[in-house]
Amino acid sequence: MRKNCLLLRIGELALKGKNKRDFEHQLMDNIKNKCKNMTGISVLKTEGRIFVEFDDQDLLDPVIEELKTVFGLVGFAPALRVPSDVEMLEETALELVRQQVPEVKTFKVASKRVDKRFPVRSQELNHRLGGYLLQHYPGLKVDVHQPDLIVHVEIRGKHSYVYGNDIPGIGGLPVGSSGRVLLLLSGGIDSPVAGYLALKRGVELQAIHFHSYPYTSERAKQKVLDLAKQLTTYGNHIRIHVVPFTEIQTEINKHCFESYSITVMRRIMLRIAERIAQSQNALALVTGESLGQVASQTLESMNTINEVTHMPILRPVIGMDKHDIMEISRRIGTYETSILPYEDCCTVFLPKAPKTKPDLHVAKKQEAKLDLERLIDEAVIGTEVIEISNEKEREFSYF
Repeated sequence: MRKNCLLLRIGELALKGKNKRDFEHQLMDNIKNKCKNMTGISVLKTEGRIFVEFDDQDLLDPVIEELKTVFGLVGFAPALRVPSDVEMLEETALELVRQQVPEVKTFKVASKRVDKRFPVRSQELNHRLGGYLLQHYPGLKVDVHQPDLIVHVEIRGKHSYVYGNDIPGIGGLPVGSSGRVLLLLSGGIDSPVAGYLALKRGVELQAIHFHSYPYTSERAKQKVLDLAKQLTTYGNHIRIHVVPFTEIQTEINKHCFESYSITVMRRIMLRIAERIAQSQNALALVTGESLGQVASQTLESMNTINEVTHMPILRPVIGMDKHDIMEISRRIGTYETSILPYEDCCTVFLPKAPKTKPDLHVAKKQEAKLDLERLIDEAVIGTEVIEISNEKEREFSYF
């Protein structure tokens, strides 16, 4: 008879054509992983729908909270699964309305006859169920444009599903369906937001952080690990590569023009990031750059800095202003961590007057003063790799 379940809607995945099945399988795996510590949960897929079924009503709210962080879902709703019988549908629709009166004043019925063998057509079923509800609640009114409650009915063969208004999902594509990327993760506001938006497009996320101890403290490093941990809410697990960057910055400050120090530093960061990305089979780099926000994020700076790599660089927040980025940061829970007063390597060595329109030839001449190959090799070899998930944090040597 009836079972407690959640009906899930998958949005743009339905438009994926021949690749649709791969996206759906990845989404199913992600949902199962979210619910793996809950007993009595089953995840089922039918044409255009995914269902999470459970017998314990106490699991409803915990499952909903987990689903709110799953990319690929545009909405979901608690549903009642019943036999495909008109009288049973009437009683179930009535039960749904009963749970929400007196808050609900207006309603409409929206039926979907997936199984065309069902003898009552959708429009006729809408009228019949609507009339039945009005008989029992004559104070209700039908509003087909902006109702307080939509009573959804889906006829799917032997069983049908009755449910109310959608709980919004976060949309996007299932994490893991779009390849692997490497996020340049600082301790600021922008890069965690960029990581979140990259995850929303289905990537598997790894991160790289440049740590200049003792100029930057262990608390600054922990702040970055905490940000990565918060991103695992959406990406399950993140491997973060912590690069020792002290000697490189010391050499830059000793030998290069102060106004070009940020440009040279960023060029070296991209070289190291590319090396590590290639070792991890990552297909692109991701940064939190917003056009014109700071000296290294002008178009002239980006062109000079990007010259060292042919790897694609994704910039999810490139067109956002600071207010937009901060709003997302607050929504995803990284803002309070990002504003903790522990400086990263970019802010500690910030020059008084950084070059906003650096010349490529001058930047190359400045780099020529450094033993680049040695510095980069030693930084890559000395990289600390930490695996972070919702459940644990693990360090290991990779190189």
